[in-house]
Amino acid sequence: MPETTTDILFTQARTFTHWTDEPVSDDLLRDLYDLVKFGPTSANCSPARFVFIRTQEGKERLRPALSSGNVDQTMSAPVTVIVAEDSAFYDKLPFLFPHTDARSWFTGSPEAAKETAFRNSSLQGAYLLLAARALGLSAGPMSGFNKDLVDAEFFAGTGWTTNFLMNLGHGQTPHPHARLPRLPFEEAARFA
Repeated sequence: MPETTTDILFTQARTFTHWTDEPVSDDLLRDLYDLVKFGPTSANCSPARFVFIRTQEGKERLRPALSSGNVDQTMSAPVTVIVAEDSAFYDKLPFLFPHTDARSWFTGSPEAAKETAFRNSSLQGAYLLLAARALGLSAGPMSGFNKDLVDAEFFAGTGWTTNFLMNLGHGQTPHPHARLPRLPFEEAARFA
């Protein structure tokens, strides 16, 4: 990859909390999903589900679940995505992984299903962030919310549960803060 690509995705990319008024179109969000869906997951299970909140009404439904430090950035973002996981993701496996009975791997083990849904929806959420950057959007992934309130408001009766939130849009530049440090290889990695 050219250095400019790694700059866009990693080295020069930032987490944004301040947004311009430039809208994000439905077509761009569909293009975003169409990239994300090709990211690999175990057994192609694809458990992530995405709710793109774009309206003021949707944002107001989300507001009570947000920690105080996340309210302003979320309410001003053009889009807030609920990255969720489908607890019954395995019901799609006959379509997604048709060459064997992968569904049975999870129907008999709720623990394996829960762990697989969480791990792979987290992975798909990371793909969402990178795909957003590749398409020229800024992203601001967040914890700092009440998961139970989000689930009750958006997923009652669905079997979907919230993993994390991500604001999307066009971040205000220059970025208001200096880049925070990262751990060096010697502190975060090792050879075995």
